[in-house]
Amino acid sequence: MKLVSYSIGSSAITPGILLPDLHQIIDLNDLGYPTLLSYIEAGLPAVDSRDAISADLVRLHAPLPKPPRIFAIGLNYRDHARESGMAIPTTPVVFFKLATSVIGPGDAIILPKNSTMPDWEAEFAFVIGKGGYRIPGSAWRDHVCAYTNVNDVSARDVQFSSTQWSMSKSFPTFCPLGPYLVTADEIEDPHNLDISLTIDGERMQHSNTRELVFKIPDLVEYLSSITPLLPGDIVSTGTPPGVGLGQNPKRWLKAGETVSVTVQGLGTLTNPLVAE
Repeated sequence: MKLVSYSIGSSAITPGILLPDLHQIIDLNDLGYPTLLSYIEAGLPAVDSRDAISADLVRLHAPLPKPPRIFAIGLNYRDHARESGMAIPTTPVVFFKLATSVIGPGDAIILPKNSTMPDWEAEFAFVIGKGGYRIPGSAWRDHVCAYTNVNDVSARDVQFSSTQWSMSKSFPTFCPLGPYLVTADEIEDPHNLDISLTIDGERMQHSNTRELVFKIPDLVEYLSSITPLLPGDIVSTGTPPGVGLGQNPKRWLKAGETVSVTVQGLGTLTNPLVAE
């Protein structure tokens, strides 16, 4: 299934299921699920599709507008660690993106006045369905319910002015997410998915999730050994090489550009860039 959050006109954001033809949506609110998180917490039960509405009438939002937590993994592609001038980690490098940074497909990324080095990062993310503490890596499929695209937008000058990264990656609009969640049953092997990013159609990043240093079982086991994972938690697994920091000369995001992230099987997440 493809899970969405959408609105029609000025109506409230509503959770739904985008049907396989991509032209119709089942309204989950009418079935007793006021948010997509509530549907995830219920275990993604089967629903009746008889009352689907036209997808042409809706605007898509971030599928999880207010996720409980957004874990992000740094330096999780070997070539990206090298282009960043950093050692390949032997333990996952974890930081957080604040939920207030989340936006959806088509929403504008606002380039803040207090950064001159805004950068892009295409990322593949997984979503926790069943929570747990000290989950063995071998049981990860029992706990991961879906996958999605993330753009881990980063203010490099802010990032390198501190020893922690979270603030540089948590400006408003710095976590584009979507366009939908794809349930885990639809992705046969999440560790063999092409991932790419373009700016105005020019490809800047291209890799495959098989290049991840720490894969989903590693991350589920590591994170849950420290904090209980919650339904709706998002884990963004890191970016491949090709970020602006690694270009020669370095290149930063500019107002007027459009950036798109595509992970195989997960659709394309596109956002325009505007100045604050």
